[in-house]
Amino acid sequence: MLSPLIKNMIEEYAYPVLDEESIDEFLDSHNEVVLFFTEDPKKFPETDDVAMILPELIKAFNGRFQAGVISQVSQRKLQGLYGFASWPALVFLRQGDYLGVITGVQNWDDYLRKIKKILTSRPAKSPGFTIPVVNQPINSGH
Repeated sequence: MLSPLIKNMIEEYAYPVLDEESIDEFLDSHNEVVLFFTEDPKKFPETDDVAMILPELIKAFNGRFQAGVISQVSQRKLQGLYGFASWPALVFLRQGDYLGVITGVQNWDDYLRKIKKILTSRPAKSPGFTIPVVNQPINSGH
């Protein structure tokens, strides 16, 4: 469930709420984007802080990137594409290609430094989720 702060941010700045069906069209229509993964703000109270910070970050970068908010029902499904493990998360993409992610709340200067680095980087393969494989000897019990 979205908090009142997140709902207000979406309405005030006209950020689209994206799901698996609408995300591709959003990515195709913008050169650089940030996807805001909120999860449940009751479980992750920092999400409301990021909702207040995100519009200011967009202003600080002169609207260079567009923001979209991932719908509550699509959070976990789309999370797997970008390989982050903590919430809230800002995932940056250029022409649909992965640039980087920032999780949690940061100091303002850290946000600016990290976003500048992300936006000047080359697209990379999205980390996605990997499951480590551990080889263990099989003991047949004999």
